[in-house]
Amino acid sequence: MTNQTTIYKIRLQKGDMVVVRAGKYKGKTGKVTAVHPSLNKVTVEGINIVKKHVKPTRQHPQGNIVELTKPIDVSKVGLYDATAKKATRIGFKVDAKGKKVRIAKTSGKEIK
Repeated sequence: MTNQTTIYKIRLQKGDMVVVRAGKYKGKTGKVTAVHPSLNKVTVEGINIVKKHVKPTRQHPQGNIVELTKPIDVSKVGLYDATAKKATRIGFKVDAKGKKVRIAKTSGKEIK
């Protein structure tokens, strides 16, 4: 069996405001800082923060405890719709110029 990585289609983009729909951070909002299509995850600012213990090095002879933001599964977040003030799904449509644009499913408005 080969280790073939699947590239998932993620409709969220870097810079989108999202709401966490499930888990420990449910209800919190944040900005997407990175998208990981091979993991089907996104990194959200201020969400899923973990503490990592770093071994002593020449720069830090005492060692250190670093706070890292880990990726969260795409299924747990939804795009924040400002008009509806809640999470929404993302759809696509072709505008008058023939360009494909993302739309919010709840309000039908174009995203950026």
